[in-house]
Amino acid sequence: MTIRLYEEDSELLDFTATVISCERKGDVYLAELDRTAFFPEGGGQGADHGTLGTAEVTDCHDHHGIILHTLSAPLACGETVEGHVDGRRRLSMMQQHSGEHIFSGLVHQHFGYNNVGFHIGSDAVTMDFDGKMTLEDALRIEALANEAIWKDLPIQAWYPGAEALEQIEYRSKKAIDGDVRIVRIEGYDTCACCGTHVKHTGQIGQIKVVAFQNYKSGVRISILCGMRALAYENELLAENRDISHITSAKPGELAAAVSHLSEERDRLKYELGRMASQLFTGLVRAAQEDFPVIRADFLPVSQLRPSAGEAAEGRQGALVIARREGGWNYALSSRQTDIRPVSRELQNTLSGKGGGSADMVQGVFGEVSEEDIRAAVHQVLG
Repeated sequence: MTIRLYEEDSELLDFTATVISCERKGDVYLAELDRTAFFPEGGGQGADHGTLGTAEVTDCHDHHGIILHTLSAPLACGETVEGHVDGRRRLSMMQQHSGEHIFSGLVHQHFGYNNVGFHIGSDAVTMDFDGKMTLEDALRIEALANEAIWKDLPIQAWYPGAEALEQIEYRSKKAIDGDVRIVRIEGYDTCACCGTHVKHTGQIGQIKVVAFQNYKSGVRISILCGMRALAYENELLAENRDISHITSAKPGELAAAVSHLSEERDRLKYELGRMASQLFTGLVRAAQEDFPVIRADFLPVSQLRPSAGEAAEGRQGALVIARREGGWNYALSSRQTDIRPVSRELQNTLSGKGGGSADMVQGVFGEVSEEDIRAAVHQVLG
């Protein structure tokens, strides 16, 4: 069994250890030490990173009580190595994990729900609770959780004996064989946990709810704590500053300004569509051919089919084309004959593809000129 130094002192970052074994596995090496300060991935918390000697530690896993360190280079068996844990990553993990305990403990106190799924992701801490809540409920829990931070309460972590454990009421996601490690924040949470935690709640900094959704028969809530919450808030500040500059609106007025821009966009899109329809109708009326080729770059792709149908009305058929990156979008229509054979011939000639029904085919042509398209139509139709 590997001696776990992080359980004795979660703030320990530098240590020495003896290499028990080191084996190559693909492009990396797996090393066992007699003791380690590196926390292995588990219980929803990611592994510590850092260095052992000159080798980088990129991952860490527990294999039946033995902690294996994933290394970028080999270590010699029997040598004594100096280990260094990435302190910023460790602190971030501890802030997220301790914050989750406070939040989950409060949900359990106020609603009786269990945290049945917990993960410290790269974007946020996600928690799945087995009962329904509202966003307003989650924000009230957030406020209470931050009060716990302001109180700067001690966070205790210990292994009670079997008799003492029977007297402790604690949360646990699953049945645990062997010794149980208890993490307690007095008045907020008592939970079985193998992870690393800050020593006082004040070190968490803050807890911020960043996402809320109904999930299965309960809810999924995402939070950020400490330095991650601060980075998130700075991103929002920068984004709000940009929106304020674009809209010429003050903070607090941004939603109304964006709503006004959205309404104006919708009005202009409608007006643009109306004008495009009028312009296309004019082109159709001006076309003299019984099978015209009408170029309409101003039309969105979604309008090519109905426009081709309009152009083919009372004619042998019509082809509507619109320039796109690397070629052309097209719609081919006929009310008098099956247009699919014509489409296949044009596709063969113009490096195209597409499909549809007897009266309407839509697709793309390759990088050819407008003159090439018109010549191909003339050739195919005779």
